[in-house]
Amino acid sequence: MITQLSGITGHKVRLRDVTPSDDRTLRGFDRGATRVGGYRHWAAHRTDDSGEDVHFAIETLRSRMLVGSMWTIHDGDRFSYGIGVGAQHRRCGYAGDAITTLLGFMFERHGYDACEVSIHGGNVASLSLHGILGFHEAGRVRDTEVLRGRINYLVLMRITAAEFAERGQKERSRRGRHWRPRRGRHWQAN
Repeated sequence: MITQLSGITGHKVRLRDVTPSDDRTLRGFDRGATRVGGYRHWAAHRTDDSGEDVHFAIETLRSRMLVGSMWTIHDGDRFSYGIGVGAQHRRCGYAGDAITTLLGFMFERHGYDACEVSIHGGNVASLSLHGILGFHEAGRVRDTEVLRGRINYLVLMRITAAEFAERGQKERSRRGRHWRPRRGRHWQAN
């Protein structure tokens, strides 16, 4: 069972317990959300914890600024999560680091076998991010909700503890102390 956290750190973010002082910021993220049916940070944290489900605040390591939130849902030997990053903090690598940190924590420290997430088919950014992190598509489920004349579907994505560990070994062996990503197409290595 997962209990209160003192904080789990990644490269860019720290996952910690949600405190009452976070409510104002999380409500602000909700006001900034423009998508219908989008993730509601504040509403997710107002619900009572049931069983092993845990809510986390995502804060930056450098400035300790709250940039998003996530929660976990447990089902036997596997778990799922939901994540939301405030609009002004997207595309900074916080979501990817938070997910990787959570996966490491859940697989290595708590012994879960797999992680499964459901992503709306139109959420290309989230589908891309999860693909980069090593998730693979496990199936698609038609959503019964019809929005503006079209039917949505959920993409089920999955990663196992063994796949995550293998991917981590490849990443560690590939990246040295001064590793940096490849530069853009106009950069010439002479």
